Amino acid sequence: MRGSRPLREETTMPDHRKLGRELGLFGTDPLIGAGLPYWLPDGAAVRHALEEYVRAAERAAGYRHVYSPVLGKRELYEISGHWAHYSEDMFPPMNLGGEQLVLRPSLCPHHAVIYRSRSRSHRELPLRIAELGPMYRSELSGVLGGLTRVRAIQLNDAHIFCTVDQVADEARGALELIGRAYRAMDISPVRHRLSLPGAGGKYAAAPEDWRRATGMLRGVLEELGLPYEEGAGEAAFYGPKIDVQVADAAGRESTLSTVQVDFLQPERFRLAYVGPDGRRHRPVMVHRSVVGSVERAVAHLLEAHGGAFPPWLAPLQVAVLPVGDAEEPQALALAARCAELGLRAEVFGAERGSLGARVREARLVPYQAVIGPREAAAGQVALRLRDGRRLAPRPAGEVLDRVRALAGAHRPWLWEDGDEVAGRAGREPGQS
Repeated sequence: MRGSRPLREETTMPDHRKLGRELGLFGTDPLIGAGLPYWLPDGAAVRHALEEYVRAAERAAGYRHVYSPVLGKRELYEISGHWAHYSEDMFPPMNLGGEQLVLRPSLCPHHAVIYRSRSRSHRELPLRIAELGPMYRSELSGVLGGLTRVRAIQLNDAHIFCTVDQVADEARGALELIGRAYRAMDISPVRHRLSLPGAGGKYAAAPEDWRRATGMLRGVLEELGLPYEEGAGEAAFYGPKIDVQVADAAGRESTLSTVQVDFLQPERFRLAYVGPDGRRHRPVMVHRSVVGSVERAVAHLLEAHGGAFPPWLAPLQVAVLPVGDAEEPQALALAARCAELGLRAEVFGAERGSLGARVREARLVPYQAVIGPREAAAGQVALRLRDGRRLAPRPAGEVLDRVRALAGAHRPWLWEDGDEVAGRAGREPGQS
């Protein structure tokens, strides 16, 4: 069978905070502060794998990556509209040399400034700018928890500057990119929500712009055949959005990914491009996030998989298990070969207990490479898959090449269907 689900009781409701502590992925400390988790090496490995996947997927989709500072002048956020509509969720300004600097609550104003750093032609559009960058939210202590509500956020963000006629294609492409990422992470949305404005003065921009933007997003959802619900009062202050909703084990929903259409900020920042007619025209800004905040994404993945991540995301991908001390040199050589191939591996030596105990210790590792006397002599390994399946001994290089190919292709399953895989019973390595 395909899949990477852990073996656990159906009644168990995983909590990413508990799993994070047990698996040594992240932690918190009052001396650092509430809502400011730190990442331990295994957690950092998961985070790096996710970030590297997103960057590679964005590059393949035509995005260009930038870096922008985490601080900005208060005036920047006054122009963008964040100060008027969002200041309660921002940290207080810092006075420095007669200026007020603010920790940014969003990346979009910085990307608007990057766009206008030089003149743009219609031939450059759509211009897709992406960044995995930090931002900060002044969350109240009472709502902070684990990785889902934090004050320092690493956001997978992008902004597409395009013509009005290109908006639908760009929104469609963003949703398709999100869908591919979900398949790689082996997760599913519970629903798509078209988030619309509600009553009150929270929402900016002209009513006609809102109608146009809403119509574009609704059309894309219907064209892709994605069932959706409309949510009044859930839109961003600058425009409507498609929210991709996920749910935890208790059924609590949260937004992981978004696609938003924005006519407001291009107007406020006076963005322009030179059209085929030689005149200046206003671009549209499509905001897009594939996995949202890295913190929330990892929290959801932890709970969705119970710590048994897809192979490419697992903090440890290969557990090397020598049957006894005599096979230790071959085990160490295999782990070194894994490192050369970019695979995360560790030797679980005989000093850690019986082979059975070590297999149980490594139960969340996708691949367990067992080396007994016969395998050591023949340069082979007997591979156990996390779900209990076993492969007959085969050359170590062949096994690692297959594991690397699966991980490098970001497949969510442990082994390709049709491969020769034994059941859960069979001889142990080194036995006749």
